[in-house]
Amino acid sequence: MTIGRVFVANRGEIAVRIVRACRALGVEAVVGVSDVDRDSAAARLADRAVCIGPARATESYLRPETIVQAALGTGCDAIHPGYGFLSENPRLARLAREEGLRFVGPPAEVIELAGDKLAARGKAAEAGLPLVPGGEVATLEEARRFARESGYPVLLKAAGGGGGRGIKLAHDDAELTALFGVAVAEAESAFGDPRLYVERFVPAARHVEAQVAADEHGAVVHLGERDCSVQRRYQKVIEEAPAPSITDEQRESLTGAAVAFARAIGYVNLGTVEFMLDAATGEHFFLECNCRIQVEHPVTEEVTGRDLVAEQLRIAAGERLSFAQEDVALHGHAVEARLTAEDVEHGFRPSPGRLERFLVPDVAGLRVDTHCSDGTLIPPYYDSLMAKLIGHGPDRATAVDVLGEALDRTEVEGVRTNRELLREVLASDDFANGAVTTRWLEEVALA
Repeated sequence: MTIGRVFVANRGEIAVRIVRACRALGVEAVVGVSDVDRDSAAARLADRAVCIGPARATESYLRPETIVQAALGTGCDAIHPGYGFLSENPRLARLAREEGLRFVGPPAEVIELAGDKLAARGKAAEAGLPLVPGGEVATLEEARRFARESGYPVLLKAAGGGGGRGIKLAHDDAELTALFGVAVAEAESAFGDPRLYVERFVPAARHVEAQVAADEHGAVVHLGERDCSVQRRYQKVIEEAPAPSITDEQRESLTGAAVAFARAIGYVNLGTVEFMLDAATGEHFFLECNCRIQVEHPVTEEVTGRDLVAEQLRIAAGERLSFAQEDVALHGHAVEARLTAEDVEHGFRPSPGRLERFLVPDVAGLRVDTHCSDGTLIPPYYDSLMAKLIGHGPDRATAVDVLGEALDRTEVEGVRTNRELLREVLASDDFANGAVTTRWLEEVALA
């Protein structure tokens, strides 16, 4: 392997995960930390940690020039951005390349294309992928015209958005009128791009995504699909692999479409092609491509037996994929729950603080990805994710039981968490029957 030292440009559990993958490959890991993360688990586990700025992300984790200079100053060969922060920032990828550093992700040009939802839709159409009816709208009148022709409700989306951000749901003309200006302003503020597109809203939608892997030698494969339909405000809560309640034909069509799209845009490294599946008709439609490792990648690792982060590093080093499509086999089922420091009873308000106790039980079939332990500080500046608990078993029911037992016995003191909500979801009949849609958590479980 030509990469000898990796700069980890992230924090929390994903930083720990990357450091461990580096160790498994015999690669040194340097973690960039903010002031408040100097004593984090990733900082202690890495070969070296360097401070990249104050606690606020805009002054540390979100500064491409600072990240690149820190990587160069510590003699690193590559930068791994993890997820969130700068993971899909083409400027970071471009700066890294200009300075002779390997960026663990696709080229800047691919990130830019995938990040532009309109351009991505165009490429998806060229590759023959099914699209939800919709298109770019420059004015409120254009949006109204589309909505009246297609029928309400409709979604307004930021063309440069992603990760569930910049989305507004309008049920009628009045609501569309009220939301249009807000959507434009939010798109400009969050993504520096005021463009919007509007698309038909599918009430009974499931979120199903395919994991793809591609090297710079032209090989592109998929590693199956995941269902991420348990969501709140477009943010995933529980994920699983493989997706329940879909046919083999649907699965083959969806994963084949993901590979076709990855080829069409010249994708390199690990990525996820996301689809909306209409639960009423069985149709699936292209949504977007995420140019990074996903939070939910462990469920794919558990059912395929492959280390996806290590594969990312190998690809970034210029190596060929370590497996072919025929080598990908799924074993059993895996379900992941995101344990967060949130006060569910008070509108999911963040609950920062220092952990007086953090204990996840040792359960057969359970994997825990976390940066937390007794005494860990959960600061108010970042995402509230504390841990990912992943249950794996020979079938879905076993995997759910493993995860449920782990959640029942998990002990957290010092902050409030969403543990009880996660347990309630797993115990629900709708979840057991694979009948959950993207609106289910808000409209049924939390109603």
